[in-house]
Amino acid sequence: MQKTIIFIAILLTAVAVSWGEECPPAVSAFLEQHCFDCHNDVVAKGELDLANLGFHLDDAANRERWILIYDRIAKQEMPPESDELPRAERAELLKTLRRPLADADRAEISALGHAPMRRLTQTEYEDNLRDLLALPNLDVADLLPEDRSVDGFKKVASLLEISRVQLAGYLDASGVALSEAVASGVKPPKTRKWRFTGTDLFSAPTTYGGREAMFFTKNGRWNANPKSQEKAANENDDSPLELALFRSAAWPYYGYPRGFLAALSGEYRVRFSARAVRQLPGFRIVPAHDPLPMSFRARQPSGPDVSGDVSETGGWIDLMPKAKVFETTIQLNTGETFEYSLLGLPVPFIRTDGGFYYDFPPMPPEGHRGAAIQWLEVEGPLTPESWPPESHRVLFGDLPIAPATEQNGIPVRVVSRQPKQDAERLLRRFVERAARRPLPEDSLDVYLKLIRDDLNTGTPFAEAMLKGYQALLCSGHFLFLREPTKGDTLALASRLSHLLWNSRPDEALYQTAQDGLLAKTSVLKAETDRLIADRRFDRFVENFTDQWLSLSDLRRDIPDRRLYPEYRKDDYLVDSMERETRAFLRAMIRDNLPASVLVDADFAFLNDRLAAHYGLPREAGSAMRRVKLPDWSPYGGLLTQASIMKLTSNGTTTSPVLRGVWVMKKLMGDPPPAPPKSVPAIQPDIRGATTIRETLAKHTESESCAACHARFDPVGFALENFDVMGAWRDRYRGLERGEKITGIDPGGHPFTYFIGPQVDSAGTLRSGEMFSDVIELKRILKADPRPLARNLLHQFVFYATGSHVRFSERSDIESILDDCEANGYRVGDLLRATISSDLFAGIQRPSLVEKKSK
Repeated sequence: MQKTIIFIAILLTAVAVSWGEECPPAVSAFLEQHCFDCHNDVVAKGELDLANLGFHLDDAANRERWILIYDRIAKQEMPPESDELPRAERAELLKTLRRPLADADRAEISALGHAPMRRLTQTEYEDNLRDLLALPNLDVADLLPEDRSVDGFKKVASLLEISRVQLAGYLDASGVALSEAVASGVKPPKTRKWRFTGTDLFSAPTTYGGREAMFFTKNGRWNANPKSQEKAANENDDSPLELALFRSAAWPYYGYPRGFLAALSGEYRVRFSARAVRQLPGFRIVPAHDPLPMSFRARQPSGPDVSGDVSETGGWIDLMPKAKVFETTIQLNTGETFEYSLLGLPVPFIRTDGGFYYDFPPMPPEGHRGAAIQWLEVEGPLTPESWPPESHRVLFGDLPIAPATEQNGIPVRVVSRQPKQDAERLLRRFVERAARRPLPEDSLDVYLKLIRDDLNTGTPFAEAMLKGYQALLCSGHFLFLREPTKGDTLALASRLSHLLWNSRPDEALYQTAQDGLLAKTSVLKAETDRLIADRRFDRFVENFTDQWLSLSDLRRDIPDRRLYPEYRKDDYLVDSMERETRAFLRAMIRDNLPASVLVDADFAFLNDRLAAHYGLPREAGSAMRRVKLPDWSPYGGLLTQASIMKLTSNGTTTSPVLRGVWVMKKLMGDPPPAPPKSVPAIQPDIRGATTIRETLAKHTESESCAACHARFDPVGFALENFDVMGAWRDRYRGLERGEKITGIDPGGHPFTYFIGPQVDSAGTLRSGEMFSDVIELKRILKADPRPLARNLLHQFVFYATGSHVRFSERSDIESILDDCEANGYRVGDLLRATISSDLFAGIQRPSLVEKKSK
């Protein structure tokens, strides 16, 4: 007892020395009573030594430690005997601690701003160049270094630094962009037209195992020799010769025009006549029951399906059962060709009890689905109606052009009779567009001198101008985004456009800001609505889902072909998953849906492939459409979308831990602490000998592990009914035990797996609420939408400002939630309220000294 008293005395002395008189007495008394046994200079659990922590809140690192302590106490995670701690005592402690933390945080914001000034991200730089130079298809992001991220977000102000590597990337990217912007010649490039029929649509028909995956037809019947058929004796038969494509098994179900290569980069118009068909026994071709999706993919002529050599272009087209002429525009680079690919053609399985054989599946009752193409035309590169193109006029206005006389890499010569005067006029105009705010004369003179020095040495006018433009595009005037301060409406306009368009303000927004009107709440809301309604809002949808939900990682893990052979080469399914999630977020904002749709909704965005994947009634075609779900469906809401289920698995197994942590962090805004370094990761048993619950039971035998896992494991268990690609399952799969399943996968390879034990999706939340499956879990989470809405606000602020919500700004978040509560925390309202708040507008608050003087 005496030793204990001496030990406590030593600790109290240390506290007095470290904290001094600044620490509120109520706080130090509470910590002495409840926290010192575990967090002292001897034990220091969680690497937290309260005896030597200090209470110097003007120091950001020290303040963050105290904010962490505040949050752990507020969430009733600390002290360990939280259940025995009177609620009033906890509330009083938090109130006492909240005031000095918030005051210190506000003082720092007043002095330094919400976040440091940051540079443009990779995609922002590319989109700025696209809009500035009128080059909508510009592709230069890969020339820039990869941006670092925090929690998936890349617009993090503290990480967007400038280095020599970044500067070199900006020089390369701006140089490529400016070169593409210049007219390619005095006259537009000559447009060519190609037409392909018969064997020009593809090479000779191919036979596998006696079954044709591709052949030619006339009057719906197979032609063994299409070349001779074109000169058939039956001169009266004028029906078209069709190329029939099917996915009988390993054949890659694609075709490409023989001998076609793009001579120049640009857009090409593709017109073709085709129909969706079915192949019946005897190679008979009849109309299909449903439309058949088809896509175009640009690739090098090195061979089909070359890894990293293929990219989708032109979107999806639905072939109809009756022949029709279709048209699309595809983007090709010099030397590329393209292939037309059929989508969503699954292969039926063979279930056997004997040995394997390498052969194609038998023909399904309704026949093999495929396409029959009569002819195809390509025209391009397409040129604008006026020449030179708009991108050239952005740089050189209406100055005349002439053939280039020197080999300087610029395809035309820009003619100027007054080069120095024209240079200043064009530079001023370009700077006003590029810098997003008026530039001081001394800054402008730097670039003007650079151009004039080149002109004085005889450098051609165009080359000198491009050098000045490139210098500006690599300068802080173009690269950096200012944080708005009170009255800086131009910075506010830039923050707004980079949030919703990932790019610069357009002329209307810029002029509104320059006139000072954007400071009016009504005008700011009107401009917000206009930007959301614009097609460029899709950039927000893509970038925000990529960063918040990590949707950019959707193709990271390929499903294990041993356990999930039905997903082999199903790119159409993965692409459909991605489009569903993006369409859902777009609707959340534009249709102003309640935040509860994050976990549950009575609709989903589906196409033919997703409807089949979700076990729902058939849908026709590839287009995503809003479909009302039947009451029995477990789908609906972001929580159970296939993309989320795939992102939270590794392609081989699912883990309640990974899925539970993901939901708590990304949707609920309640991330668990990092696991101890000494605890190994869980390795699910893919043999099928044990269930994931049994594995987790052993993993969480210690009390500390069990307490933490109780926060997220139950949510993860509710999602165990979804496999690695988000399809519903009632039982697990394994490779050794259970009911044996055999067959042939879509690549023509034999497979074996075993159906194992039943999925147990029941659980109990920390609140004590119990559920038996994901549908019941949805009802529980949906009943309290405020945490969902709060998390969304935090994500919006982080994405928009490059910094997390500060401690002193939490009250602003709660005020927004209070304002939006009556209408159900609608997502469009939450985004608009964020934009109208001080959190976004950056209006400086009074300093701590000013507040105290009042």
